[in-house]
Amino acid sequence: MAASLASGRPWLAALDLEGVLVPEIWISVAEQTGIDDLRLTTRDMADYDQLMHHRFAQLKRHGLKFKDITDIIETMSPYPGAVDFLNWLRRHHQVVILSDTFAELAMPLIHKLGDPALFCHNLVVADGCLADYQLRLPDQKRASVKAFARLGFNTLAMGDSYNDTAMLETATVGVLFCPPQRVVDDFPGLPVAQDYAEAQAIIASCEGRPLD
Repeated sequence: MAASLASGRPWLAALDLEGVLVPEIWISVAEQTGIDDLRLTTRDMADYDQLMHHRFAQLKRHGLKFKDITDIIETMSPYPGAVDFLNWLRRHHQVVILSDTFAELAMPLIHKLGDPALFCHNLVVADGCLADYQLRLPDQKRASVKAFARLGFNTLAMGDSYNDTAMLETATVGVLFCPPQRVVDDFPGLPVAQDYAEAQAIIASCEGRPLD
């Protein structure tokens, strides 16, 4: 926790999407298409630009169109317990999803989560194919949490991977959720929750209120 707890300030929760509330989209695409090279995520490749261009190359190589990807996403569901966890969190916080995914891919899953606010990036689609991506802004997770603090909020952040750690360390309370062991080893100062019940207990304890 990089920031000190400021009493009397309202709380805002900033959660990663994939790996925290829903399965990894690209792993689901890999499983349904049989393209193992699409299994890589930010857990495996920390350079986001390199990862995205790897994905675009695999889609082009195998002739997959944008609609092929969105048809797979439509079949996906949030993790068991994710909606209940979000409902619990909303009783105490405003909630924003901060994700390095893309609005064009994420919206079917956001609807299934009850339509929380989503801050993410956008895709460039050309001739029905994924051609490129546009970042909302560089390092948008950390930048958003810093902006929330300037607006007078205590911030709770929760994520699972390397691309979440800057956000978690910037927040008033940062929690790793079901992370790979190497992330835990590299960031020993962050509390770890292995399920939603543990996340609730950590959040309530850090915020100094009883678990309800």
